[in-house]
Amino acid sequence: MLYEVIAIQKDRRVKKRFEAENEKALINNLKELGLIPIKITPVKKGGFKLFQKVSFNDIVDFTRQLAMMLNAGLSLVDSLEILKKQTYKESLLKLYEDIDKEIRAGKSLSFALEKHPQYFKSVYIALVKAGEASGKLSEILLRLADNLDREREFRGKLKGAMIYPALVITAMIGVVFIMITFVLPKLLNIYKDFNIDLPITTQILISISEFSQKYWLFILLYILGIGFAIKKYLETERGKRAFDEFLLRLPVIGNVIAKSVLVESTRTLAILTSAGVSILDGLRIIIDTTDNLVFKEAFKRVYEDVKKGISMGESMQNEEVFPPMLVQMVKVGENTGHLDDTLKRIAKFFEMESELAIKAMTSLIEPAILIVLAFGVGFLVLSVITPIYNLTGSFG
Repeated sequence: MLYEVIAIQKDRRVKKRFEAENEKALINNLKELGLIPIKITPVKKGGFKLFQKVSFNDIVDFTRQLAMMLNAGLSLVDSLEILKKQTYKESLLKLYEDIDKEIRAGKSLSFALEKHPQYFKSVYIALVKAGEASGKLSEILLRLADNLDREREFRGKLKGAMIYPALVITAMIGVVFIMITFVLPKLLNIYKDFNIDLPITTQILISISEFSQKYWLFILLYILGIGFAIKKYLETERGKRAFDEFLLRLPVIGNVIAKSVLVESTRTLAILTSAGVSILDGLRIIIDTTDNLVFKEAFKRVYEDVKKGISMGESMQNEEVFPPMLVQMVKVGENTGHLDDTLKRIAKFFEMESELAIKAMTSLIEPAILIVLAFGVGFLVLSVITPIYNLTGSFG
């Protein structure tokens, strides 16, 4: 039976769905997970398979719940059994069953997770391995869950900041295309019946409109072809690097991207070093998980320098992508022997900086969109209304 549960977890109100044989079994499962139920509602299974994909949020919840159960003294097998019972998504249940199968066969958790690289990054696997080696798997998983929660929150803020501009720009392009291709031709044809001089803006609009009306299908195919060509170019190393460099050079967006990469890399390196992973292994994982090719290549050079015995701070000093504050703090952390704590403070600082950068980007993008929109509307109005005045004057 599937239930929708509203519960309290660590002073937070959460709403989730769980699978259980009956309500009594569900309440027992909730207690084991540290959840205090407020409202339990039976629901019917359903939904499109399109929405059954294992999401990043599912992985975050899996990490948190597994950590709490292991911390409470449950075995890995028992914990996975509980997770399977409370799961209503088929894809997530399949993932749990695959992991459980490997564990029951005597394999380690890290070995089981490695079979699903689409869900678990190399940093996740490395931390689980460190937890298994040190005997502190539950503690490591709790730290990892906290890290994933912060990453989820940051992703949400970044996506939230981009939703409004994306919607406005998409709607604006759609409206302009429809107006020029289908609406304006009928309106502007009126002027052709009168012997009046049309303003240059109206003539341009008529030309664009006639061309769009005749060849709109070819225009769409051309745009799709250009988009496909760009996509293929960006899949090459040269294209990816050129695009990443271009993004970093953009006045406001580049700052957001750089801060986002620094937040992710410093936070990841902090949690890896605090878990006992060596700097070299940590840098190798950072290289694997960093998407921006400019930063990836910089971390590769730092990795090679550290491999030769050069300190990480000294090596970072030679890379332009790393801000001086980061370099100095890394040097201090290395000299004091508390690099993991220093990296945590750096990650928190860059997280605050990135939030400010996102707010600045949002506050600048919205007026820019309004200015472009006003210019476009003004051009259309001027092109359509001005001939009406000329036409009225010719009758006078």
